[in-house]
Amino acid sequence: MTRFPRILTRCLAFALAAAACGGGDAATTTTSPVTTAAPTTSTAPTTTTTTAANTTTKGPETTVTTFPSGFSSPLNGLAADDTLELDRSVIAVKIDNHPRARPQAGLLDADAMIETLVEGGLTRFIALFHDNEAALVGPIRSLRPTDSTLIRPTGAPLFMSGGQPWIQSLTLARGVRLLGESAGMFRTSLHTAPHNLYGETETLRASADARGYTSNPPAHFLAVDDWPYPDDTATEIVLNWSAATTVTWRYDEETRTYLRWTNAAVHEVQDDAGNRTQIAVDVLVILAGNLYTATGAGTSVPAIDTVGSGEAWVFARGRIWRGTWERDDIAEPFTLISPDGTTAVVPAGFSWTSVFPAGRSITTTE
Repeated sequence: MTRFPRILTRCLAFALAAAACGGGDAATTTTSPVTTAAPTTSTAPTTTTTTAANTTTKGPETTVTTFPSGFSSPLNGLAADDTLELDRSVIAVKIDNHPRARPQAGLLDADAMIETLVEGGLTRFIALFHDNEAALVGPIRSLRPTDSTLIRPTGAPLFMSGGQPWIQSLTLARGVRLLGESAGMFRTSLHTAPHNLYGETETLRASADARGYTSNPPAHFLAVDDWPYPDDTATEIVLNWSAATTVTWRYDEETRTYLRWTNAAVHEVQDDAGNRTQIAVDVLVILAGNLYTATGAGTSVPAIDTVGSGEAWVFARGRIWRGTWERDDIAEPFTLISPDGTTAVVPAGFSWTSVFPAGRSITTTE
């Protein structure tokens, strides 16, 4: 099952989500490192950019509502097609994002997605599958040191294609199970090597089960609950990951999703029949952490510190929440803190979390 139809089914039919609130103010500026943008600023060709004059109007409800406890995924707050699928573990798949690896497959079938920086100014993804499955997911690539710090709270084993020995040892020492090329992975003609290793999640999960790597349902990555609409709007978000990678998300009011462009090009996924769909997500989360160089008995690589605290942003229904994240250990989920010191949550919906280098530019446009 593809994710895009499921976004419409779950979020519009089940999530009791309200229409986004509007405003008539000029473009707003988020806290550092975010920069100001004029209402009509655009970094990629599009027909969906909106200005302050045509933002949506306030609806009768003011929160995005999650599901009753026990009937929704801890990863995204959405109802499962079969509640029995909630009583199982999550698996994680490391996904390539090299230009020659696009369009990828299976990203919109995941329950949640994570993105972070690797060498060369590029990013890679981690796809988390709990109650969802993907007949084709990939390309699958090698792990990096930050990966284990992100998926450790979920208990997910990580499916990957290699990695330096010192990074694999570090990952195992952190309590994350690893599975390399195994049953459920295969080469395709969609891309050329090394960007052509894909997987099928039911078989991948069976491989993890056979090794005793999966058992308990996951803890949450970020707490999901009723989410009051913030006052500020943000219909375009531009993340300057590096000189090599700029990602733009634009809010589409009709589908209530954020559409993705990478380096001004529409970022698509494709299925095994070659059908393409632009990446669209319900909820965007940005967690800023200090960038550092991780070293071991091999090549040094960039990594992001995910313990301690940092700035945080949540985007949903064209709205923006600003605050901070904190946690004391990689085994703990991230906790969001509002400016008044109270804990915060993310709304129900298919989420995309960017673990972003602190200090680099994030521009939001109303």
